[in-house]
Amino acid sequence: MKKYTISAKRSDNPQKWYVVDANGAVLGRLATQVAQRLRGKHNPHFTPHVDTGDWVIVINADKISLSGRKMDKKVYYRHSGYIGGLKEITAKDLLEKKPEALVRSAVKGMLPKNKLGRQLFKKLKVYAGEAHPHEAQQPEALSIS
Repeated sequence: MKKYTISAKRSDNPQKWYVVDANGAVLGRLATQVAQRLRGKHNPHFTPHVDTGDWVIVINADKISLSGRKMDKKVYYRHSGYIGGLKEITAKDLLEKKPEALVRSAVKGMLPKNKLGRQLFKKLKVYAGEAHPHEAQQPEALSIS
């Protein structure tokens, strides 16, 4: 019997849609499981250089929690490109202003930093409230433990 390694193609994977409720979930634990689902590591035919992941919808991003004192201590930085243009915002302020950005930032940091990572990141949809416009895709509920 000949043994060989299976190299999956994108067409081999039927991409599913999943909806994750972030109500009361800890940001890091939610982000790791969402990133694994986007990457396709749950798939038995996982191939590192191929998109074998699924689409993920995260709802209730405004009700997410952070462990410890990270809500006040964690700082997000961005730069305008101009001299002295470094902007900073705490996790608490970012959660009030743009709760979707908090989840997107955490998941993006866990994806590969290349073309594939940018392609996978487009398959993440984050919404602050309960409603989302993806009912036509018939997403399945995914529980985060």
